[in-house]
Amino acid sequence: MAPWAGAELSALNPLRALWLTLAAAFLLTLLLQLVPSGLLPGCALFQDLIRYGKTKEGGPSRPAACRAFDVPKRYFSHFYIISVLWNGFLLWSLTHSLCLWEHLFQTGFIIYSEFLGLRNSEGVSSLFECFYVSVFSNAMIHVVQYCFGLVYYVLVGLTLLSQVPMDGVVIHCNHRIPFGGWFEYVSSPNYLAELMLYIFMAVTSGFHNLTWWLVVTYVFFNQALSAFLSHKFYKSKFISYPKHRKAFLPFLF
Repeated sequence: MAPWAGAELSALNPLRALWLTLAAAFLLTLLLQLVPSGLLPGCALFQDLIRYGKTKEGGPSRPAACRAFDVPKRYFSHFYIISVLWNGFLLWSLTHSLCLWEHLFQTGFIIYSEFLGLRNSEGVSSLFECFYVSVFSNAMIHVVQYCFGLVYYVLVGLTLLSQVPMDGVVIHCNHRIPFGGWFEYVSSPNYLAELMLYIFMAVTSGFHNLTWWLVVTYVFFNQALSAFLSHKFYKSKFISYPKHRKAFLPFLF
């Protein structure tokens, strides 16, 4: 092990421990989904917490007690509202503190803007996508997932800070098999693209930044779980679903 890696691991602060724990939890959850259903006892609450949207509809039957905690999946837009407001505040705070040093101000503003996705309007574009592009139908998410999403987008901004019009017509709300582009290789290219975004940010911040690589690890297992459940849903819904198509990683998984 490289000397820097040993030093980084020895300084496992609470923030790193949190991301490591989240990554481990989603890895365990993903592994449990790969085990044949007959070998593990069913748990309605557990399945309800890891599924949302179409995968919740295509999952095991849900007791009334679970349905009482449903909120519309379209509430995903709240995550990006919080992200834009909170990370915009962090950006303003950082640039304000650096304004005494012009050079640091310019450098810090550019780097931090790239991290937060504000320079390329990533947060704003995600919000625009939620309101004007995505079609959420009547899919539901658990209130625990909703609260977790709100906390997540606040936490990502804090983690970064510690380290340094489309037009369309809705034709229907039914699921169809998409083709072309990355869909020829994976069922959920949006999850793969998000992972790549976090990897690029990790590379930009330096290969030795263990804290952000822990965030990448969490995102990997989180998105892998969502992609795997979506893949199972598509295969169960469409008999003619392409057999060569993987869930998350082209040619691998």
